[in-house]
Amino acid sequence: MDGILPLWKERGMTSHDCVFQLRKILHTKKIGHGGTLDPEVDGVLPIAIGKGTKMLEFISDNIKIYAGEITLGLSTTTEDAYGEMVEEKKMTTPFSTDEIDRVMKLFSGDITQIPPMYSAVKVNGRKLYEYARAGQEVKRPERQVTIYSFERCDQPIWDSKKGIQSWHFRVVCGKGTYVRTLAVDTGKQLGIPAHMSDLTRIASGGFTKEQAVTLSEVEKLVEKKQFLDVLIPIESTVKNMPHLDLSNELWEKIKNGRPLPFDEFELAKCPQELVALFYENQLVSIYEPSEKQKGWLKPRKVLQTK
Repeated sequence: MDGILPLWKERGMTSHDCVFQLRKILHTKKIGHGGTLDPEVDGVLPIAIGKGTKMLEFISDNIKIYAGEITLGLSTTTEDAYGEMVEEKKMTTPFSTDEIDRVMKLFSGDITQIPPMYSAVKVNGRKLYEYARAGQEVKRPERQVTIYSFERCDQPIWDSKKGIQSWHFRVVCGKGTYVRTLAVDTGKQLGIPAHMSDLTRIASGGFTKEQAVTLSEVEKLVEKKQFLDVLIPIESTVKNMPHLDLSNELWEKIKNGRPLPFDEFELAKCPQELVALFYENQLVSIYEPSEKQKGWLKPRKVLQTK
């Protein structure tokens, strides 16, 4: 059983909880996930099964889409609605939609983020959330992330009694983006404490909310022997890579991961990117340019050897 399962992770579960449950349901150990979701966040969690686990890095590198809510007026330790309040500043007047949209546009493109203390980023061998739980503050490494779009989805709601303002947003982003931090930094640009008050991942790894199934649905499909109907072939993970169909002769040369000069693949020039190799309509390997041997291609992933 090899492939990718677009799972709908429900709130209250960790990504690892989902993998643990699926191992029991599917009676297989070779299962992994592509792109961690916080326990309080629901949404699309791509699950790799069997040889699909070799493709996790390509799933994780894909664009992600989130729908969420930003609330101005208070910040928390975790940068979301589940942490302890750090700062509160009751607003006396709401921001206009023009002011909000102007600030949100500042985050389009390549930006720098500092990961939240409550995150799995490692510093000196320990995860940041371990320092946070111990009450320790450490210097966090900056990271570059890409925001393709960050837009307001509705009219902001103004609560004059609480002195807070909130609105829903949609963000399309690249690997490693902390949406919680995006919400907090939006508040900083407006000069007011803020936090991410809600979040759902509606697309990840090229898979959408409409394709995703829940754990309970997986159980029912297994009982009916229909699970393979929702398991997506691993070939889906390389749809954006150049494809190369192998002859019988070439397959014999590369099936065990042998590097070869690019012209052996009957290519006019050496590719500068990953190439997906197919034999008899099946993905068998992913090759890449060799750093040591100019003009050669070497294996990045070997999926089939016979």
